[in-house]
Amino acid sequence: MTTTETSALTARMTHPVMVLPATMKALLALSGSTEGHGIPKELRELVHLRASQINGCSVCVDMHARDLRGGGEDAARLMTVAAWRDAPWFTAAERAALALTEAVTRLADSPDPVPDDVWAEAARHFDEEALSALLVSIAAVNVWNRLNVATRQVAGVVPA
Repeated sequence: MTTTETSALTARMTHPVMVLPATMKALLALSGSTEGHGIPKELRELVHLRASQINGCSVCVDMHARDLRGGGEDAARLMTVAAWRDAPWFTAAERAALALTEAVTRLADSPDPVPDDVWAEAARHFDEEALSALLVSIAAVNVWNRLNVATRQVAGVVPA
């Protein structure tokens, strides 16, 4: 293993939410605020998994895949989340949520980051309350991804 490979498997620092306990409390409250507002737990986990795949957050990819599998999610669906457009196992509402997740996660990748067609399809499947919960859920997982990736947190290691 090279030095670069080794350093990639060691966190750069103590996780920021451990250094700033109020941040942990706030982020847990933010994530928790989306529960019970029309987005099933399984769909929130699929959204979290997809955003985490895009952001390259191994901690969150591992965690959300395990949570989904532990909740009884079908292996075929789990293995194809990154290719959901070409996999037959996702409902129209799940596809709309995953498309919105990709758009909101990749804001800088397009001059029209959240195109009207993506928004309209999501709004067709989710009322304003559920759409709000979905957007907050996407934003929350993106915060976790950014903290984990920036500090090189390691999948399977409890943050110190």
